[in-house]
Amino acid sequence: MALSAQNGEEPEVDLSAAVAGALQSFAQAASLAELKTLKNRALDDKSVLGQAKAQIKHLVAEKRAEVGKRVGAARKEIEAAYQKFENELAEAEAQRLLVEETVDVTVPPERAWLGARHPLDLLIDEITDFFVSLGWSIGQGPEIEHEWFNFDALNLDPDHPARQMQDTFYVDPQINAETQPGDSHLVMRTHTSPVQGRTMVASQPPIYLACPGKVFRSDELDATHTPVFHQVEGLAIDKGLTMAHLKGVLDEFARAMFGPEAKTRLRPSFFPFTEPSAEMDLWFPQKKGGPGWIEWGGCGMVNPAVLTACGIDPEEYQGFAFGMGIERTLMLRHGINDMHDIVEGDIRFSQQFSLTGKGC
Repeated sequence: MALSAQNGEEPEVDLSAAVAGALQSFAQAASLAELKTLKNRALDDKSVLGQAKAQIKHLVAEKRAEVGKRVGAARKEIEAAYQKFENELAEAEAQRLLVEETVDVTVPPERAWLGARHPLDLLIDEITDFFVSLGWSIGQGPEIEHEWFNFDALNLDPDHPARQMQDTFYVDPQINAETQPGDSHLVMRTHTSPVQGRTMVASQPPIYLACPGKVFRSDELDATHTPVFHQVEGLAIDKGLTMAHLKGVLDEFARAMFGPEAKTRLRPSFFPFTEPSAEMDLWFPQKKGGPGWIEWGGCGMVNPAVLTACGIDPEEYQGFAFGMGIERTLMLRHGINDMHDIVEGDIRFSQQFSLTGKGC
């Protein structure tokens, strides 16, 4: 088919065939995007209509208007057809989406479970807030600790049972026939007391320090024990401190953890790092079998040997210290009977505490 005008004559273009071809292709379009592509192809400069329009300027004057009207009419017919098929495809697409995206409100939804902070973290935050409210500092230290801070500075003799491998994790002990446990002098700290030792070595009294943190013991995981657990220990060094000050802090802490009816009592005991020493009992109304006393931790006045080892004059300063397990505190507060629930990481366990409003 000739598409060029010769000597000003009308180009030999079959506009009807071009329109019919465009309409036929529109009818076969499967999507709005495909339909738009076909429309552009039927009307662009390379199409039959586009080339016919381009040749109008080469026609003699009396032919231009007539051919221009025919090209314009063909274009309008293609655009009208496009609009018709576009409406039909849009309607079909809307109906398809209505079917595919229909929501059956009677079907139980699949709930996406949200995460929750572990109750131990929440309790540590609460403990930290309590001691900060007293004006105490919060101390932290390394979990891999030197033997001197973990044992020697705390007046634990080299033959103390706690220093044996059945109780303490030694780091790279290099055990063989010629060496003894502890040759590396590095241990996984067995309590947070080394933080207190480091603070006393680096600071001068007065010192009021609470040390919550992770500790390690060579225990089997069972309902009441775990090899990795958390403690909070407190240390106060100042002039004129007595057991009465210690008892007052413990009673306030007990009330903060267990409510206004909570109270503590002290029973004589022995710890190498305190003298005198005491076991601390908690009055526990929810105790099985009825209200009663239950062991919560240990405490006492800081042994003068510990003060001396850390560079503090025991003739001028006195101190008290205490410590209790955070897992045990959590178990007592919420009636948790099995340590496995705390350490196994089941999200459902943590969610119980995050939804209470109080957190823990």
